[in-house]
Amino acid sequence: MTPSELKSTLDRFVMASLRHSIMIWGAPGIGKSSIVAQVAQTHNLEFTDLRLSQLAPTDLRGLPVPENGVSRWFPPIFLPRAGRGILFLDELNMAPPALQGVAQQLILDRKVGEYIVPEGWFIWAAGNRKEDRASVFDMPAPLANRFVHFEVEPDFDAFKFYAFERGIHEQILGFLSFRPTLLHRMDDDRPAWASPRSWEIASSLHSTGLEIGSAVGAPAAAEFYAFLEVYAVLPSIEPILAGSSTANFPTEPSAQFAITTALATRAKTAKEAVAAFRWVARGAPRDWLALMANDLRVQMQSKGQVGAFAQLLMQDKELREATQAFQALLNL
Repeated sequence: MTPSELKSTLDRFVMASLRHSIMIWGAPGIGKSSIVAQVAQTHNLEFTDLRLSQLAPTDLRGLPVPENGVSRWFPPIFLPRAGRGILFLDELNMAPPALQGVAQQLILDRKVGEYIVPEGWFIWAAGNRKEDRASVFDMPAPLANRFVHFEVEPDFDAFKFYAFERGIHEQILGFLSFRPTLLHRMDDDRPAWASPRSWEIASSLHSTGLEIGSAVGAPAAAEFYAFLEVYAVLPSIEPILAGSSTANFPTEPSAQFAITTALATRAKTAKEAVAAFRWVARGAPRDWLALMANDLRVQMQSKGQVGAFAQLLMQDKELREATQAFQALLNL
């Protein structure tokens, strides 16, 4: 499933108070833990993220302490005691078998030693697959059989929505719109390779003038810098957003992706978004209008102005007659 489909599914688990343990499978860097954190934030839940590969069995079970001639296990402070939240066991199958055995009791019985998981907490886990070149151990069959399993794959549309919200650099986003297959591409020969996580790192590097190959790898970086050459010939963005541009829509595909992404990223108000959409509608091929409408919807949603944007579109007779690509906006 896509990241957005996974989030929607996890939302439904929370709303229905389903306490089934969940195991999320997927390649490194595609945002598994970020999705779980977003679900916790959406539902105002506490979020405890445990990287099991970094723990020892006693870290999870607790330490034995003598008391009146017997031992009691004192659980660690990071395990939840009350309230509602998500206990997230990340990198579960990277943990050695001894620790997986302790985690198994926590997952199956919702307790370990003398510790009991509070009723209001969900127990979810995540891990990489063997084909991802991760140093993983086989999951015991009894443990695997108690999970609900979901496998998540990289998806550019989901990343684009996330990128608008997070302020990913427009040139990074424009490039990935042009070359979406580079969103996630593992490289067996290099330590740096392209993933949603590494592109977000690359965005911060690029914003400060640093080279991005150290984050996404040399091949992806080389394509990115070749793509940047189209920015030298793009129409000026500011007059388009102001509604005063007389420039024509580019004819070269990479420039088309660059200009539409730049417009969607820089439109800060509903008025600017409509001006950008009007300019694209005036000279772009029809199939670009739906793409532009969706990008502007996401941007206006992140600014809390999607209603104002849809209203302005409805009032524009020229746009209503030119295209119905924005119709989905009006149904929000």
